Amino acid sequence: MATVLDGKGVSEKRLERLRETIDESGLDPRLATVLVGDDPASALYVRMKHQACERVHIGSINVTLPADATTSRVVETVRRLNEDPEISGILVQLPLPGGIDEEAVIAAVSPEKDVDGFHPCNLGRLFSGRPRFAPCTPAGIMTLLDEYGIDPAGRRAVVIGRSIDVGRPMAALLLNADATVTICHSRTADLSAVAREADILVAAVGRPRFVTADTVREGAVVIDVGTNRVDGKLVGDVDFEAVRERAGAITPVPGGVGPMTIATLMENTFAAAGRQACGPAP
Repeated sequence: MATVLDGKGVSEKRLERLRETIDESGLDPRLATVLVGDDPASALYVRMKHQACERVHIGSINVTLPADATTSRVVETVRRLNEDPEISGILVQLPLPGGIDEEAVIAAVSPEKDVDGFHPCNLGRLFSGRPRFAPCTPAGIMTLLDEYGIDPAGRRAVVIGRSIDVGRPMAALLLNADATVTICHSRTADLSAVAREADILVAAVGRPRFVTADTVREGAVVIDVGTNRVDGKLVGDVDFEAVRERAGAITPVPGGVGPMTIATLMENTFAAAGRQACGPAP
């Protein structure tokens, strides 16, 4: 039976530690979120982030724009936040409504305030092995592995999914940690056979229960990034009950990767405040 990697428990511990660090730092970190439109899921995620800010004593504001806002209006909003010296970090809630140039909006965020880690400059630093801010979900996964003493060095890691927000940066972080990394995707031949070679398997494909027991190596560490609704229930990309009988360690959904994502956002925001207090980043 696999060890369940308790992301919720780890995140609680890290948030408590972060609150103490912030209180002792003399800094006043502040996060600005930008929410475009009225998508209920996006609004919920933004509220959760502000609740986390309140808990760790990070100030926060939310800027809400209508769904029919133009790209130029969203970009201008971001630029005003870039210029505000009281704002440490900026998060644009994704996805944006159709018709808005998402790449242009992300590129408008100052790299020094890009606590979501999606700016091309920050992704470039990550892929060159010199990260400033890494996307919060992959970075949170690396923290969770570290908390459980799981060292990727020398291990075979397989990432299922090649998205720019999870799959690709996840692979880069594992590579930076000296794992041997393979990225699988919809065009991968015999994906199951590749997945069975993994010591560390990360599922970020967006398909409910896609990873089954017969695609998991005995004793593997299985990280489930998926959040899918099936019959009103939240399930991951991994068939949890079946896979936990074969894996050595596994994250649950919910309670695994999700809480680590929010904790990492808080840590990135505090780190941004510290960098800004020390002057321009190199």
